[in-house]
Amino acid sequence: MTDTPKLLSDLNDRSREVFRRVVEGYLDTGDPVGSRTLTRTLSEKVSAATIRNVMQDLEYMGLLDSPHISAGRVPTQLGLRMFVDGLMEVGEVATADREKIDATMGVNEPDVDTLLDRVGAVLSGVTRGASLVLTPKHEAPIRHIEFVSLAQDRALVVLVFADGQVENRLFTPPLGQTPSSMREAGNFLNALAEGRTLSELRAQIGHEIAARRQELDTLARDLVESGLALWQDAGERHERLIVRGRSNLIGSEADLDRIRTLFDDLERKRDIAEFLELTEQGDGVRIFIGSENKLFSLSGSSLVVSPYMNADRKIIGAVGVIGPTRLNYGRIVPIVDYTAQLVGRMLSGRGKG
Repeated sequence: MTDTPKLLSDLNDRSREVFRRVVEGYLDTGDPVGSRTLTRTLSEKVSAATIRNVMQDLEYMGLLDSPHISAGRVPTQLGLRMFVDGLMEVGEVATADREKIDATMGVNEPDVDTLLDRVGAVLSGVTRGASLVLTPKHEAPIRHIEFVSLAQDRALVVLVFADGQVENRLFTPPLGQTPSSMREAGNFLNALAEGRTLSELRAQIGHEIAARRQELDTLARDLVESGLALWQDAGERHERLIVRGRSNLIGSEADLDRIRTLFDDLERKRDIAEFLELTEQGDGVRIFIGSENKLFSLSGSSLVVSPYMNADRKIIGAVGVIGPTRLNYGRIVPIVDYTAQLVGRMLSGRGKG
């Protein structure tokens, strides 16, 4: 990785100010910033020709780029990284934004996933980006499981945990399910579930199905097997990724097809374990710009993400915002940080995690 602090220290005061003004202007408007614009905003009075020379030097260093024939410049991915690491001024969370985020926590919602979905919706609205919320795996023992048929290709599973939490999850059942086969599957699981977490139940289910295969008809067995696979996918450490506000990315400078690819990947839950591992490499908010994160590099987007922790300071999930690389990082970073801390406190208070 390029040493951005070294690059920054190599700049004199004039070059540093020109660079900072170009980046701030680009993040504010999305347009290339030209020398004539900078002559009106720099702290020292210098000619447009002098500024052009400085910009050419910054371009040679790989920090700025000329998007087309115009005299204006935009920051490169390296330039954005250097700005974020060394020059960005992080503001406070605005009162109106804080109140909207706080309001999601004031709802007495027994279903944690529903509450986190609400958090994602508010985070998307406040930041005008797409929000991500990686929900924690619920490890409390299960008290009751019930399957409810909603349509031929749609069903609901209601999970009641011993700690009082309730989770309702939609899923696509195997073909040919009937209300009676769903009841039978629920009865079978409830007989096994008492005192077990989902992880323990999933480990046990294969043995029990093999031992009691004659007690289940084929359809009910398929439902049990596919249902548990759905709840906790093999090889995945975490339950669910909530994505809200994707429409905020459509119409940005990011390519539409790449945006679709990004969300197709997210909805198939590829690399979700990696998504959380990225946040575990350091405390607090992390920023991934463009191709720095392979999970999101297809979209040419940036990701601002922060883990949240339970009462034992163990990372149990993450919240984040995806947007174009022209994000207002100074505003988004404190919002993501504040939301992650709030979610962590909320879940710790519920005994979740």
